[in-house]
Amino acid sequence: MGSGLEDGFELLAGLGGRPVREQLAPELSEDAMLVGAARDGDRAAFGRLYDRYARMVHGVLLSKVPVGEVEDLVHDVFLLALRRLSTLRELGSFGAWLAAIARNLAKDHHRRSAPENQLTSDVPEDELELRTAGGAEEERAGAILDAIRDLPEAYREPLILRLVEGMTGPEIAARTGLTPGSVRVNLHRGMQQLRARLSADSGNSRPEEERP
Repeated sequence: MGSGLEDGFELLAGLGGRPVREQLAPELSEDAMLVGAARDGDRAAFGRLYDRYARMVHGVLLSKVPVGEVEDLVHDVFLLALRRLSTLRELGSFGAWLAAIARNLAKDHHRRSAPENQLTSDVPEDELELRTAGGAEEERAGAILDAIRDLPEAYREPLILRLVEGMTGPEIAARTGLTPGSVRVNLHRGMQQLRARLSADSGNSRPEEERP
């Protein structure tokens, strides 16, 4: 199943958010400078923060909410962050603070939408389209995304940020405030569990006559 899994990973990358200019993890001192300027009303500085952290916020949300609702929630996260900048005590911890806002907004979204979703369908329409619109390959990408979302929470975000958003381990650590060691361990263990889960699902989906 090696090639199918890798093809699915490539398709998952197409779900990623807008690219950012910086390719390397930013230094905390530069974040502090940009946050300070944004607090003083410098919208260009806040735009730089948006460019730097949009992928991270997109990935955090994608690990928790339906695909079609992620983009709107990304903008909501940054609007909320802009209004709350004055409450950020450690200017250099903007990434971790922003990730917490994204997680809380995702929780609020689930609380608001749960009754409606229960009355309509178990599978959100946008995810159903992801699985069916483009054939078997898109279906594979949807299956991988579902499998990631079924993993323990500690593994979901790092895997989405790595496989979908294309962020490196050091980038994930710098942008979310996690330690490089924890990101490395969670990526390794999460990938092991993901491959095992997908292998099991692939075996279970084989016709009875093809099974040994």
